[in-house]
Amino acid sequence: MSDYARWIADPEGFWAEQAARLAWTRPPTTTLRRADDGSWAWFPDGELNTCDLALDHHVANGRGDQVALIYDSPVTQTQRRWTFAELRDDVARLAGALRGLGVGKGDRVIIYMPMIPEAAMAMLACARLGAIHSVVFGGFAPPELATRIDDAAPRVLLTATCGIEGSRVIPYMPLVRDALALASHAPEHVVVLERPEAPVTLAAVELEWRTLVDRAPLVDPVPVAGSDPLYILYTSGTTGRPKGVVRDHGGHATALRYSMEAIYGVRPGEVFWAASDVGWVVGHSYIVYGPLIAGCTTVLYEGKPVRTPDAGAFWRVIEEHQVAVFFTAPTAFRAIRKEDAEGEGLRGRDLSKLRAIFVAGERLDPPTLAWLSERTGKPALDHWWQTETGWPMVAYGQGLEAGEVRAGSAGRPVPGYDVVILHEDGTPCPAGETGDIAVRLPLAPGAFTTLWNDHPRFLESYLARYPGYYLTSDGGYIDEDGYVYILGRIDDVINVAGHRLSTGEMEAVVAKHPAVAECAVVGIDDPLRGQVPIGFVVLADGVRIDPAELERALVAAIREQIGAIAVFKQAVVVGRLPKTRSGKILRRTLRRLAVEAEVPVPATIDDPVILVEISAALRARGVGRFGAA
Repeated sequence: MSDYARWIADPEGFWAEQAARLAWTRPPTTTLRRADDGSWAWFPDGELNTCDLALDHHVANGRGDQVALIYDSPVTQTQRRWTFAELRDDVARLAGALRGLGVGKGDRVIIYMPMIPEAAMAMLACARLGAIHSVVFGGFAPPELATRIDDAAPRVLLTATCGIEGSRVIPYMPLVRDALALASHAPEHVVVLERPEAPVTLAAVELEWRTLVDRAPLVDPVPVAGSDPLYILYTSGTTGRPKGVVRDHGGHATALRYSMEAIYGVRPGEVFWAASDVGWVVGHSYIVYGPLIAGCTTVLYEGKPVRTPDAGAFWRVIEEHQVAVFFTAPTAFRAIRKEDAEGEGLRGRDLSKLRAIFVAGERLDPPTLAWLSERTGKPALDHWWQTETGWPMVAYGQGLEAGEVRAGSAGRPVPGYDVVILHEDGTPCPAGETGDIAVRLPLAPGAFTTLWNDHPRFLESYLARYPGYYLTSDGGYIDEDGYVYILGRIDDVINVAGHRLSTGEMEAVVAKHPAVAECAVVGIDDPLRGQVPIGFVVLADGVRIDPAELERALVAAIREQIGAIAVFKQAVVVGRLPKTRSGKILRRTLRRLAVEAEVPVPATIDDPVILVEISAALRARGVGRFGAA
């Protein structure tokens, strides 16, 4: 019987069996606890420690001398390796330093760091203490960091003096200090790791990382309940306020250990590389926790592989570190294909250890899939999951009955996820018909269980629309053989190169400009990044401003308030925005105008002529279907 069939037949029994493979300090007697409001908790009465599972357990069971972490940084020309024993000791000492600052079980710690080993150590050190970490991507601007500081209310903030992107050094301290000035909450301590590329004079309230850690004692793991929070990871919300996804200890560890084997087909002792950032969910699940819990060696890469040092950077790392399974976003391969269509970077590279290439984050287009498979000779496998789920819902599982690879499909549902397609009225769609993608509750272990300090929003945003189901906010269809096809977002969160960003947040920034009366930001398809935002702006009455000047100002404002990762480069001035008769802006219609040759006039629109006017504006700008975005 397949794993999926076993799960369908006895869901709780299946996950109890998977959980039993972990080293619990007190095994759970309750597998699943369900609440009247539709929410749930996995293994609530068990006790364990995630850091113990990732490090101490392997040292105690003979893997202490195995390499646990490989740090590869072409931007600093540095490589370093840690065995499980070495990494355990460094993490235990950092945990001791945090304990000395008053951090204990349930306290929050913000981690605002680049892709360096200390970032992963910081996450593990928090887990060791039973503290709750919240990693904030180092590319976020001060207002974004400030909102997360206020929401999480951390006792300590951990940071570094800079990040490095290609040849550019990005100083972090001005960003951190600006964010703290904007935030209402003040962390008790700010601990700063000084990098040689950006020396800094610390303020009175700032502590030097190495001095603090060097004199700290090693501390043991603190047992926590299986349902206790491990981390908060903020994802863009549709109202401009970030949503703090909460991940637990027990379900998270159970699911990640299972996924490393069932989905990625990787075994203890092998090398796994996820080319992402610890600031995103992929970095949490598959740079830090998943590989280490599974006893694998993980690669932490500092740099952008398609730019640093060249289009062959991926292949160099895979060959040099003997990577068995590789995972990144399709954006990276689209960029490599653009730079190196003939695959020159692959020449002479020994990829014999590599068994599979996984991609996720946005749709893997068939041309890139074909190019990747042909050039490498390795299976290129799409799969689909979200920040909220923490691990894949749909995949070509290498330890499961994966089935044939079908272009455009992310595979079939994995154990724990009963994926369905629903009409807007909640009735199921037949095979091949597009609708809203939903998942029957409860979600699998490892998925989020609430939003930080906002359980009502969790219920309203994800569980209310279709009772008994989790709304993924993605649209798609399932074919007759059970293969799932993901077509895109159904809300205003867009996916830019694998980064989920809120167009609502961008609209809030655009609307602040004094020349702007109304605005709408939507995502349109982009051949490299999957989606990019485009703004539609209505000028305030009586305002005279050069559209190019306004566009430059809005692009700069988005960059300052949200960050360059938004890739906001187009702001089109229009006379009016299409609205329903009740005054709602038709954002889906705006997007369709930019990507389709003909758009049916919505029955609810107040003035169809607006669509003609906007089409003319798009044509004049060469946007979307009228030219490159």
